[in-house]
Amino acid sequence: MSIIDSLRKQIVPIHPEGYVFIALFAGVSLVLSWVWPPLGWVGAVATLWCAYFFRDPPRVTPVQDGLVVSPADGIVCSIGEFEPPPELGLGVDPMQRVCIFMNVFDCHVNRTPITGRVSRIAYKPGLFLNADLDKASEDNERNGLVIDSTYGRFGVVQIAGLVARRIVSFVQEGQSLGVGERFGLIRFGSRVDVYLPPGARILVGVGSKAVAGETVLADYRASETERHFKVG
Repeated sequence: MSIIDSLRKQIVPIHPEGYVFIALFAGVSLVLSWVWPPLGWVGAVATLWCAYFFRDPPRVTPVQDGLVVSPADGIVCSIGEFEPPPELGLGVDPMQRVCIFMNVFDCHVNRTPITGRVSRIAYKPGLFLNADLDKASEDNERNGLVIDSTYGRFGVVQIAGLVARRIVSFVQEGQSLGVGERFGLIRFGSRVDVYLPPGARILVGVGSKAVAGETVLADYRASETERHFKVG
């Protein structure tokens, strides 16, 4: 393998959604540099951060039957039984929910947690509260997907946050998705909630680091005993 090939493998792809923002940051940096050179350096750092934010690295997704993988990079901030958003049409009974909070340094490309068919997409306008708060799942702007799978109907909800002002979806109703496929992104810091049908054994704890398309959140095969966690 040549040195050039090795270098190419180290370069993380940028999602096309980010090109216009990177160009905008770069243009502002040039103007700032013309006004006062030190400001140009500040703009250059901001441009590098923007490129980093829109990175879209490949992921190695486990494909064993019954596994539910994380839809987002970030920290698991909440696990419990909660009523799903009414616009998803999943009923009023509480469902197991796992929430992943993304800060502005996490990769924001979201991936499908389980193989299935998108039976509903429901967008709801709302507020822009801190996405780490439980209240955000009810009051914030959000976009929800219902995925029909072998194990039941899943809800996957992208939630805007304090900084996030745009939720982008790449899929349509009726579309079939494989586990780990890209289905959307949220611009600049936010949260993704996963509502699971009965029978899931949760394999993460609050505070766990999740990687989209790789970290296993739950298992429907019951092949693994329940996990316990400690902070150390």
